[in-house]
Amino acid sequence: MTDAARPGRRPVARRLAGLLRQPSARRFGLLLLLLAGFGVTLLLVPRPDPADLPRLADSLGGYGPPAAVLGGALLLVALVPRTFVTLAAGAVFGPVQGAAYALGAALLAAAIGFTVGRVLGRDFVAERVRGRLARLDGWFARQSVFGVVTVRLLPIAGFGLVSYGYGTTAARVLPFLTGSVIASAPTAIGYAAIGAAATSPGSINWYAAAPASLGLIASVLLVHRWWRAERRRAAGPAGRPAAEAGHDGPPGASGR
Repeated sequence: MTDAARPGRRPVARRLAGLLRQPSARRFGLLLLLLAGFGVTLLLVPRPDPADLPRLADSLGGYGPPAAVLGGALLLVALVPRTFVTLAAGAVFGPVQGAAYALGAALLAAAIGFTVGRVLGRDFVAERVRGRLARLDGWFARQSVFGVVTVRLLPIAGFGLVSYGYGTTAARVLPFLTGSVIASAPTAIGYAAIGAAATSPGSINWYAAAPASLGLIASVLLVHRWWRAERRRAAGPAGRPAAEAGHDGPPGASGR
């Protein structure tokens, strides 16, 4: 039994050894280890008490706002949910400043996550995408700002994980960052207002609920606008041959 199993193990071991000799595979493995480490840390390290955050901000003085942006970005990069970061920003700095700092943290975190994903994972993915995955990678390369907004609004993964994933694709950095900020704005306003109201329970009113409702309305409008743009792209310009119009998107994807 052991002798029969050995021949099957040797090719697997050789393939694994050959894979590890490739620089792109080693970098991709490092990216996976990094994400796994963040996941384990989230499970083991307790979150701070929100009541301690205002005192920490007061101790920082004038360095509080930049520390909030940088600290929030690092937390997002470490896969901490954006909801927690935004609620904390609102509780510490109030609804307006809290929303602004939360958006700054989201932009910085998106840039860091995208860069890390591009440096550690893009080469490995580009060397191996074939068929439908290659067409999907091409769609990311052509993706507009509203395409990024739509992906961000889908409940598929956390903010930080999506940023890393985008970096491994052929997506362009400027549409990605712009779309990330637009998609984050409605919930940043809403959750910062709720976080600010939570620090003063007697002051919870429609002011806290209105931004959240605005975020939902804005999300629906953005998705609708993106859907109309995709329909126009699928139809192609007037008078353009159907064969040429089909090049706007991956084959069989109707421009998506």
